[in-house]
Amino acid sequence: MTTNEILAALDKVIPNPICALDYNKDYELLIAVMLSAQSTDKRVNMVTKELFKYDINELAEMEASEIEKIIKPVGTQKRKSEYVKRICQILLDKTDGKVPLDRAFIESLPGIGHKTCNVVLSEIYDVPAIAVDTHVSRVSKRLGFAGYLDDVVKIEEKLCKKFPKEKWGRLHLQLVLFGRHYCKSQKPLCDGCPFSKICTYKNL
Repeated sequence: MTTNEILAALDKVIPNPICALDYNKDYELLIAVMLSAQSTDKRVNMVTKELFKYDINELAEMEASEIEKIIKPVGTQKRKSEYVKRICQILLDKTDGKVPLDRAFIESLPGIGHKTCNVVLSEIYDVPAIAVDTHVSRVSKRLGFAGYLDDVVKIEEKLCKKFPKEKWGRLHLQLVLFGRHYCKSQKPLCDGCPFSKICTYKNL
């Protein structure tokens, strides 16, 4: 399949890709993506429904142990509670509580890495970026966009080379949703999949 055929097929399967994390403010998205590490969007949305009843000032002042109780379902809550508190404190101290259009600054925040930064910049500022999570990694390897031994950095690099820059943000969301709902880790829905001809998983 050509690149355009792949994009067209994704548009047909995932016509309206949107971020699955619930948020209203930029810092809420940043925190939600951080919390999603080794967890699920469903669990994150469950805890942020309670967590975001407190604004950024309240979270910055709240005891980490109190935050920990709220976010316990997402796992590694002790470390993540410290991240939540410190992120809010730093944003208030340095950027008036806003998440700036500044990759270096965002990636310097506690618990925030390259992938999280990509999600935030793409979602908030429409910066072309592809964040490689477990779904994007799995789909990319199965469909031959990347090798099975490639790490997330290599996968991102290959996806960025293969697909037009202006499509990166939409493509990232589509690959996440395609992996979550169709090309699942266990029991993928292979019947009727538009990518069966190029799928290495099905054709093993």
